[in-house]
Amino acid sequence: MAKVLVPLAQGCEELEAATIIDLLRRAQIEVVTAGLDKETVTASRGVRLLPDTDLDTALKQDYDMIVLPGGLPGADHLDHDPRIRSLLKKMAADKKYTAAICAAPKALANAGVLEGKRATAYPGVLDTMKLTHTKVTREAVVVDGHVITSRGPGTAMDFALTLIEALLGKQKRNEVESGLVR
Repeated sequence: MAKVLVPLAQGCEELEAATIIDLLRRAQIEVVTAGLDKETVTASRGVRLLPDTDLDTALKQDYDMIVLPGGLPGADHLDHDPRIRSLLKKMAADKKYTAAICAAPKALANAGVLEGKRATAYPGVLDTMKLTHTKVTREAVVVDGHVITSRGPGTAMDFALTLIEALLGKQKRNEVESGLVR
C-alpha cells in the first residue's frame, strides 16, 4: 500500500488539505497527517484540523510521497521548517514523490527540488524567486518526473487525482474520479 505524508502547518489552505487527504484516502492510500507541533492546526479560513500525529513522530516512518498544502502563512511555515526541508531533499534524492500546491512549491524550490524541473504555483509565488533553472508554467498541474505541483484551491481536485495516478496508475485515478461525479 502506498503511504503519503501530508504535513499540516498553522495557516494552511483547508480546501487543499482536505481535498488531498480525502481523495488519497478514497484511493485506499495510507495518508498520515502531521502537525509541525502537537497543536490543533487552525487553517487560513479558521477551520480547525486535527492531525493524526506530530511531525517528529511521523518522521520515524518511510513514505512514498510527501504532499505540501499551500495557503499563507502555512506554506511559509513549511518552507522555514528544517525538518521539512531535509525530508524534501531526502525524498528527491531517493526518487520518491515530492508534491506541493499553491504557495507551497516555494518550499520545493528552496529545498532544491525544482532545479531543472517544470513547475507551477499560485501566480507570482515562484516568479518572484528568480529560479533560473526552473521552467515556471501557468498550467493547473505539472508533473516533471517525481515532482508534482499545482496552482491553488481551484486545482486541488485535479492535483489530488494526479497524485493518485502517480502512485497507483490511471485506472485507480479513473475509479476515484468516477465516484466524484465530475
